[in-house]
Amino acid sequence: MNVLVLTVVHDPEDTRIRHKQIAALRDAGHEVTFAAPFSGYDRAIPADIRSIDIPRARGMHRLRALRAARALLRRRAADFDVILMHDPELLFAAAGLSHPGLVWDVHEDTVAAVRMKPWLPRPVRPVAAALIGAVERRAEHRMTLLLAEEGYVRRFRKAHPVIRNSVVEPEDLDVESGGRVVYLGRITQARGASELAELGRRLAPDIEVHLIGNADADCADQIRAAHGAGHVRWHGFVPNDQALAALPGALAGLNLLHDQPNYAHSPGTKLFEYMAYGLPIVTTPNPAPADLVQRHGCGVVVPFGDVDAMEAAVRRLDTDRAERDQMAAAGRKAVTEHYSWDADAELFVRTLEGIAGAG
Repeated sequence: MNVLVLTVVHDPEDTRIRHKQIAALRDAGHEVTFAAPFSGYDRAIPADIRSIDIPRARGMHRLRALRAARALLRRRAADFDVILMHDPELLFAAAGLSHPGLVWDVHEDTVAAVRMKPWLPRPVRPVAAALIGAVERRAEHRMTLLLAEEGYVRRFRKAHPVIRNSVVEPEDLDVESGGRVVYLGRITQARGASELAELGRRLAPDIEVHLIGNADADCADQIRAAHGAGHVRWHGFVPNDQALAALPGALAGLNLLHDQPNYAHSPGTKLFEYMAYGLPIVTTPNPAPADLVQRHGCGVVVPFGDVDAMEAAVRRLDTDRAERDQMAAAGRKAVTEHYSWDADAELFVRTLEGIAGAG
């Protein structure tokens, strides 16, 4: 196959896109062209992948990116067997395009996510959510959908393949746990930025809180100040392979999301990464993360916004290393048995090959 992988929203280093799906396609011998906002994220254009740099869609500034994506699709769609799109915005860019290989990879509960966008005025959010819902329903009849979570199935009327956010397992983790906890991923207020900063203040200097990921405008100053005060160690953006290499040996992985509909149905990739790399999880009780942790006995569930409980959970794991190691082993076992990317990679490649063959 010749596959165009297209995003105007996601970081070109997005784990699901770059390090799982593109890697799986190339391992299977297929040609990939990756169109993404490399300059918009200040990322180097990769030398080993045929790449196209397009504008980034961000906040209210999305029209330029959508025009560029639409122009690319109109100009080059016929060159590809499959066009794999990763943003709901691209459904608008692909409007009117007749191509048998159109695929939309559904990363999140898009309607719920729209209601959380801080750059959208509150009175506009219900209208935008209704519009996205209508576009989603139309997309079902125009293209193939891939769903990142089982929880997304009920949002759609037709059956669609589920390509889970499972994880690539590391080979060797013979590392002794030390006095640090880790948060991996984008940092926002809704993802617990204030709790992370306060937790770092309380745990310092006994236990370090490491934050690996970009911080949004709604919390960047707060995280920068916490780093400056020595309460947290904020690493900013770190390439995926280096970020994962920093996980082994941490006491726990943090997942302090707020009570939001968009977080209810998806555990999030970081939880599987924590488990695969031997970290117990400290998570707030959104249904999917809480169910994952309780079902496999691989972490602790703490109330939303309760930094006292968060601190107590971390200190308990630090004090009781036997319990900590038991949770870590349970998480790794669960990944091997249920959440390994190996099976999902095969399903993903076979699904796209079927689409290309039908086209």
